[in-house]
Amino acid sequence: MDATIKPIANIRQEYLMASLDEGDLVADPIQQFNKWFNEASEAAIEDVNAMTLSTIDENQKPHARIVLLKGVENNAFVFFTNYNSHKGKQIEFNPHVSLVFHWKELQRQVRIEGIASKLSEIESSNYFKSRPKESQLGAWASLQSEILESRTVLENRFLDLQNQYAESEVPKPSHWGGYSIEPHLVEFWQGRSSRLHDRFCYVRNEHTEWVLNRLNP
Repeated sequence: MDATIKPIANIRQEYLMASLDEGDLVADPIQQFNKWFNEASEAAIEDVNAMTLSTIDENQKPHARIVLLKGVENNAFVFFTNYNSHKGKQIEFNPHVSLVFHWKELQRQVRIEGIASKLSEIESSNYFKSRPKESQLGAWASLQSEILESRTVLENRFLDLQNQYAESEVPKPSHWGGYSIEPHLVEFWQGRSSRLHDRFCYVRNEHTEWVLNRLNP
């Protein structure tokens, strides 16, 4: 089997679907995000709530992975994870994070920068209780980001937990919960022809007011 990669530099995509003007935007970027998110949901985009989360470790090295947005609450973006995971430890070291949503079917991106903080135990517990039982057990079974000897070890751990909680409620692990990301920058990107994309960036000023600017593509 030929594993040679096909030429990447020749890949081209023209962006012709829509435009974005300042008059299309509302004053509050959270409301604008909700508007775009609803439009993406109505377009039946798969994994519409998938977002790239970027963090920085103690050696100032960046790390990125896909996580799932679980809410926009109190003007902040919410997701859940294992606090002992790589991302959890990195957020503990440096709470400055960035998010990127890419809705390719609409030729749109949203880029967010902000500060992550843990949700309260009550908020995390309420969400944990809403999850399917298999997902609750998975939060216990996975020692997230740690080296795993084999898939069998993980599956056996899961089976043991299934038996342990077969007739009872699964408690939330103390090492599992939510983060709330309060943004200080939100950028909306709409693909346009000839790479002359529309970009608008909201930034909080020293008075915590949102200032909107158009950016060069």
